[in-house]
Amino acid sequence: MSDNQASLMAGGKTIDMPINSGTIGPDVVDIRKLYAQTGMFTYDPGFTSTASCDSAITYIDGDEGVLLHRGYPIGQLAEHSSFMETSYLLLNGDLPNKTELDDFTRTITRHTMLHEQLATFYRGFRRDAHPMAIMCGVVGALSAFYHDSTDIADPTHRTISSHRLIAKMPTIAAMAYKYSVGQPFVYPDNKLSYTGNFLKMTFAVPAEEYEVIPAVERAMDRIFILHADHEQNASTSTVRLAGSSGANPFACIAAGIACLWGPAHGGANEAALNMLKEIGTP
Repeated sequence: MSDNQASLMAGGKTIDMPINSGTIGPDVVDIRKLYAQTGMFTYDPGFTSTASCDSAITYIDGDEGVLLHRGYPIGQLAEHSSFMETSYLLLNGDLPNKTELDDFTRTITRHTMLHEQLATFYRGFRRDAHPMAIMCGVVGALSAFYHDSTDIADPTHRTISSHRLIAKMPTIAAMAYKYSVGQPFVYPDNKLSYTGNFLKMTFAVPAEEYEVIPAVERAMDRIFILHADHEQNASTSTVRLAGSSGANPFACIAAGIACLWGPAHGGANEAALNMLKEIGTP
């Protein structure tokens, strides 16, 4: 925090507001008392000049090509860490030692299966349904299955919900793909890594053995690391806004998925994939 002050002249009087400095990034003017002192609000559509929270998780500067997770450059994490290590880092603030990583990985592995009734939930969708519609619906439906981790004010409940979401998201996504192509669901395999398990659930068929290709597994793991967190973006803001009402955490994440679906956010990735389909081959 800084001792600097910013002065604003409004309504014939001068208001002093503190200037706060983070460990990285621009300084911010603390305007929390602006309305109480002046009776005025600020107007900033899109939060283009507004920081809505204090965070130590991620810093991103797209123009400079900087992405830091808990202070670690994304390049270092992609080269030397796994998605499980990065997930632990984002949740807890520090990279895990071997024991911590083993315990965390074991916990995630034990939660990868979905409740069997959720398999029938998929049959309510058309086969040509958009995968984001299925993700939004199924993740939201988790709210109806897990009642022991819904108090977002309880740190233990938040941890359990986080573990469940990290563990089950690849299973939900893989099942959405399998349903769209008319193939049977493939259950998680606890012998495989997080990324290897996702590849098997997505592309394996019961009629033959599936071998995870290490190079593809590592490439997918790096993709997961790159997308693990992207600061206070639109979907993060949506989850925080929904969560501020005390809503079920799974429903809040479903709201974030709905926001991510938009073409100005995650939909940009979809547009790139559609472009590649259009191009066809090199």
